Amino acid sequence: MNTDACPDGRRWMGVGQSSATEPRTAAAQAAHTALTGADPKLLIVWAAITYDLAQTLAGVRDVAGPDVPVIGCTTRGEICDGGANDGTVVVAAIGGPGFAVSTAAAENVAGRQREAGEELGHSVTEIPGLPHRVLVLLTDGLVRDQEQILRGCYTVLGASVPLFGGSGADGWRMKQAYLLAGDRVLTNAVVAATIHSDAPLSVGVRHGFRPVGEPMIVTGSRDGRIQTVDDRPALDVYLDRLGAPAEAYTDREALMRFALPRPLGLQRRNGVDARNVSTQIDLEGRSLGGGGSFDHGGLVWAMTGDEQSILAATDAACQEALAGLGGREPVGLLTISCAAIRAILDDEALRRDNARLAKWAEQAPFAGFYAYGEIARARGIHGFHNQTLAVLALG
Repeated sequence: MNTDACPDGRRWMGVGQSSATEPRTAAAQAAHTALTGADPKLLIVWAAITYDLAQTLAGVRDVAGPDVPVIGCTTRGEICDGGANDGTVVVAAIGGPGFAVSTAAAENVAGRQREAGEELGHSVTEIPGLPHRVLVLLTDGLVRDQEQILRGCYTVLGASVPLFGGSGADGWRMKQAYLLAGDRVLTNAVVAATIHSDAPLSVGVRHGFRPVGEPMIVTGSRDGRIQTVDDRPALDVYLDRLGAPAEAYTDREALMRFALPRPLGLQRRNGVDARNVSTQIDLEGRSLGGGGSFDHGGLVWAMTGDEQSILAATDAACQEALAGLGGREPVGLLTISCAAIRAILDDEALRRDNARLAKWAEQAPFAGFYAYGEIARARGIHGFHNQTLAVLALG
């Protein structure tokens, strides 16, 4: 853990983590460790679903006081240089000269995802002397069609402001995730922080999956799900392409286990995005979901990967983010990975993945969480991902 305080007059990032049972105590311990410098500008809180988030917030306020902006969410696991964990509170703090932060929230998002994104886009301002900006978004991971939130942001901001963040999770229960916005605990919402900086802010994103066979054509889709591919039931085409065992066609648990390391690939201008299909099983209708919209006539692939390809993607995402700093050493990294990756890799593989993050961060702290979807848009209109690692490097 990064516990050495930075001298006054320097921009800084600090990270704290606690596994204390009582939420207020855990949050206070994590916040105390994270506050490594003067003039904190933002605290980001990632907490296991087992913690009461209102008490978690109270613990953060006990240490940070009432005025520092706070955003956060519940998780499927927490990431920091102490390892990949379940059942902890992680707090990341940034501060010092050269940073400024404004926060916002959009509520009652379901059914008006694009309008909510536009609201948050309008919250982004410009600050003279701080030319670099990034909009950090934390969403309710159980709200569907999250790509529309990002499209709303893009409608207002265009390509001038990169997007970064992830979807709050609930420990794989799929019942209710929670968000922090200032002094409120929210659901069915999106919380945002615009980070302004006098030094570069750079986003990297990669997944570790490769297409299997030729592309397939979406011939029927609605409500964020693919009904048919190549004029056949989408689930059956997907399973056929991957040579799935017989039980995956009829048994929900068997299908979930098979699908976790085998996402659906979605054609984008800059490559093939991965879409997790394992949390939206439809054995009766034989459709496929993937956390976003699928255009009729679009191309999709069955995909597969393994530990080595996932670890290589970690390297690539970190390299991309750090390269955007123009040679500056990072003050810290924010890292959002996918809950499905957390489920695919065993404990040893997760330790190796965390060691990759530590290698690229070098002396800088890093922190994040395992999400129900990852947000990273530096180019183009699209920015919602599954089964990827998204990295924000703070220069």
